[in-house]
Amino acid sequence: MKIYCKNTQTYVSVIGGEKVIDIIPRLRKELPFTPICAMVNNKTEDLCFPLFSPKQVEFLPASDPLGRRVYVRSLCMMLYKAVLDVLPHTTLSIEHSMSSGHYCRILRDGVPVKIDENTARMLLDTLQRLSDSDIPFRRKEHLTKDVIEVFRRQGLDEKVTLLESLHELYTKYYRLGDTADSYYGPLAPSTGFIREFDIRPYKDGFLLFAFSPEKTDETLRQKPPQEKMYKAFTDQLLFNRVIQVKNVGDLNMAVKNCRTAELINAAEAMHDKLLGRISDEIADRRKEGGAGIVMLAGPSSSGKTTTAKRLGIQLMTNLIVPKLISLDDYFVDRDRTPRDETGDYDYESLYALDLERLNSDLSRLLRGEEINLPTYSFEFGKRIERERPLRLEQNEILLMEGIHGLNPELTRAINPDKIFKVYASALTTLKIDNHNWISTSDNRLLRRIVRDHKYRHISAIDTIRRWPSVRRGEEKWIFPFSENADATFNSSLIFEIGVMKPYAEPLLREVPKDLEEYAQAYRLLRLLSCFEPIPDSQIPTTSLLREFLGGSSFHY
Repeated sequence: MKIYCKNTQTYVSVIGGEKVIDIIPRLRKELPFTPICAMVNNKTEDLCFPLFSPKQVEFLPASDPLGRRVYVRSLCMMLYKAVLDVLPHTTLSIEHSMSSGHYCRILRDGVPVKIDENTARMLLDTLQRLSDSDIPFRRKEHLTKDVIEVFRRQGLDEKVTLLESLHELYTKYYRLGDTADSYYGPLAPSTGFIREFDIRPYKDGFLLFAFSPEKTDETLRQKPPQEKMYKAFTDQLLFNRVIQVKNVGDLNMAVKNCRTAELINAAEAMHDKLLGRISDEIADRRKEGGAGIVMLAGPSSSGKTTTAKRLGIQLMTNLIVPKLISLDDYFVDRDRTPRDETGDYDYESLYALDLERLNSDLSRLLRGEEINLPTYSFEFGKRIERERPLRLEQNEILLMEGIHGLNPELTRAINPDKIFKVYASALTTLKIDNHNWISTSDNRLLRRIVRDHKYRHISAIDTIRRWPSVRRGEEKWIFPFSENADATFNSSLIFEIGVMKPYAEPLLREVPKDLEEYAQAYRLLRLLSCFEPIPDSQIPTTSLLREFLGGSSFHY
């Protein structure tokens, strides 16, 4: 029997029952890296995957985006075991990603345990011993009722609730020594693959960092904590506790217990309250002589357009008239647009915008002069001049939406006191369970897949294919400036993935298995499989989610 190795573009003979990891010594001279996992028929699998029939195999390093997920998941299981050893009778809660790491808390009877430098060192030493011991992660698959009992004995109650809500006959999980845990994706073959990590005390928990051994970036090691991001996450976590939905199992049970309308109404009211607070801050700043312009920025599919429109309504309640415009109209002509490393037009670049014209127009508006707004035609790839006069009256404010709004270089000629900056992003705080979080990037990708299909007739294949380029642009042009914001708006909704599930699943199932994009489609389908579907009939027409699903009362 032979498998096709995509890395070397050669066929390799295997004996039925051999594992993927057994092939590596035969290819050692041809593989320039140490694999941490493999794509088997375009699905991410662990290296212990058994081969009983011909397959296509592509080995992935820890520096690959999918390989990094494996690296981080494996480190998280090691952390769980370390916490059991160092702080028995406590609960590890991996909350969310932040500052290129993951914010974690350790709870005892629901109360955070203070993690000082000494405790952090003990956890790090235990992680290092686990890494040095090279203990295998052993994948198991048993009847779900038996796995539930295993988790119940370990006090993993949130995993029990999720499994009971899913009604699967069999469940896969992992063992590390005598410790059991479950993760929604493969792990490394053993702890010896996980060599670079760090723990730093922060607030009432700590930040866990996973550093790729193939790609050590010192800027990640030195990146300061994101204080404003932390507050936005923390406020949402408090809200989750109030409505008693901290994880997907809780959400599924709430749906089955007919609490959907209550959750939707509470979450939408929270959005209104947050935007109302931001509006009040802007009004106060104006009274002090500032905030003539509001810049609203955020990554792709963060709901910037609806956020701008709803913020505009809130400003009206403060007797301020918003004038909404988009940064997109300040694009330079296509022949002047920068190109990315692949040679494609880089519309995410700051320098795809006419910065000179923008700064001139903003300066004139703040002086009370009239300007003529430009209009950019994506069809023709150039600016079209037409009559669009604009002047700001005494009670009016400019509200501009675009991805670069927090970058000081965008408005370099404008007094910073005259600009109020708002950062909007879907900062997902709903967890699958205490050890499995939902990536904010995945949340936004699902939004974009649904929106692109509905409004732009773009397939899930093309959206997934484009996503890495979008993410690179965000990492370069958006995320480094998030802490420049005067206010942060969390655009995530606790119920939204359940609502998007019936929309996204058919689109993801259309991705053919012989394409590379199938790996991401399959992974997202696994995520969606954890959720009970939620009908969209109760979603208000003013909801931010309507920007992606359709049926909004706003004009886009």
